[in-house]
Amino acid sequence: MKGLHVLLLILSLVHTSMGAELTATQILEKIDKNQVLDHAIVTAKMVIHGRAGTRTITSKSWSEGKDKSFSEYLSPAREKGKKMLKLGDKLWSYTPEPHDRTISISGHLLKQSVMGSDLSYEDFMNNDSMVSDYDAKLVGKEKIEGRDCYVLELTAKRDGVSYARRKIWVDTERFLPVQSDMMAKGGKLLKRALIRESMRVGSRWYPKSMHFKDMLSTGGGTEYHVESIDLKTSIPAQKFTKASLRK
Repeated sequence: MKGLHVLLLILSLVHTSMGAELTATQILEKIDKNQVLDHAIVTAKMVIHGRAGTRTITSKSWSEGKDKSFSEYLSPAREKGKKMLKLGDKLWSYTPEPHDRTISISGHLLKQSVMGSDLSYEDFMNNDSMVSDYDAKLVGKEKIEGRDCYVLELTAKRDGVSYARRKIWVDTERFLPVQSDMMAKGGKLLKRALIRESMRVGSRWYPKSMHFKDMLSTGGGTEYHVESIDLKTSIPAQKFTKASLRK
């Protein structure tokens, strides 16, 4: 009888453990919840390893939720003063003197590189939740960058999503996509993003250092380093207006 009780206890514990396992959709929901900040002011450095050499661009960005962001480039001198504004599904780019012009980025222009980096305007515009964009399948667990990760395969729910398919490795503790492979509908690998370092921001984790690689490019990829993040300072509403581009 004692042996039977032990067996029943073990079976009960196994059943409880299996019942606690997250579904693929629940994992995506946790990613969505983790990556959208109410408001933030971020200074960052982008190191672009292109075919013609390496260059570094610094910027400051203001964001509110997932639909509003404003970015200003601080250096080098040739990029200083350039700005970008995103409002929902609209994006504008401003270039100061001698051009002094604001243009709307849409259509095929969204696929162009931002500042010669491995990121496109379309990547910057990707503000929808992963749950709303993709059907997900949990296919296993692996270790990436020293972190235990869930492995998910994603398929776009509709046309118009930036990448028809994705494979992501999600930190089982921090719920950050440590590695993301972005693919075409036929499975061809287009881009890869890798979080190399993360940091605690309030009650959540946030990428601190990332590497992006356009797999169709011969360059060495683009590094993105967050140098500071401010979640306390309020952002005036006028920051997210077209008028701010020329200020």
